Amino acid sequence: MTDSPLKLVVFDCDGTLVDSQHNIIQCMELAFHTNGLPKPSPHDVRGIIGLNLDQAIFELLPVKDDRGLWSRVVSTYKQAFFEQRQLPDHEEPLYEGAKEALDYFYERDILMAVATGKSMRGLNAVVERHGLEKYFTSLQTPDHNPGKPHPQMIYAAMEAVGAEKEHTFMVGDTSFDMQLGKNAGCTAIGVNWGYHDTEFLKQNGADYMISHFNELFPLISD
Repeated sequence: MTDSPLKLVVFDCDGTLVDSQHNIIQCMELAFHTNGLPKPSPHDVRGIIGLNLDQAIFELLPVKDDRGLWSRVVSTYKQAFFEQRQLPDHEEPLYEGAKEALDYFYERDILMAVATGKSMRGLNAVVERHGLEKYFTSLQTPDHNPGKPHPQMIYAAMEAVGAEKEHTFMVGDTSFDMQLGKNAGCTAIGVNWGYHDTEFLKQNGADYMISHFNELFPLISD
């Protein structure tokens, strides 16, 4: 009898594990307004969630050739989000079923990691706020990796535990997550409760789509 292969589930954070869109939209609007720019629409902001912050803001800027302006908007956003996180009513709630899914995989020795466009400081804040420290073998952010959809974050997560791409699963809500999974050669699983719609995820490489966390269980366990 052979041992079961080591499995690794890599989760995106914003839009997959936690619902942070209202905070992101509010801080993005403030960053643009403070720097004399028209506020981006909520639709456009949701469209760039998942990218690392520098790239996300570049995509939203109406003027692409002013590096000073770009830098100021990035800095303003970072400060706004830091200040918002200190507020007593700050919320980045876990989606329904997220904690139960983490428990399910943890109890079955299925390894888990996070690959996100958030900064490490932001990701650590989410992990600490929700008490998720024990679940993840690896936290991958653009602090030490290229941003999505470059596959380095998944490569680093796999290397940390010795997982093979054939048994690694990328779970996310955006086209960038699906592209990340396909670029790394692993299975890409899209969730329909996040920030990009189902058809767009399929067009960008989703092997499966789910509408609740419990639909992950047979995809991973089988």
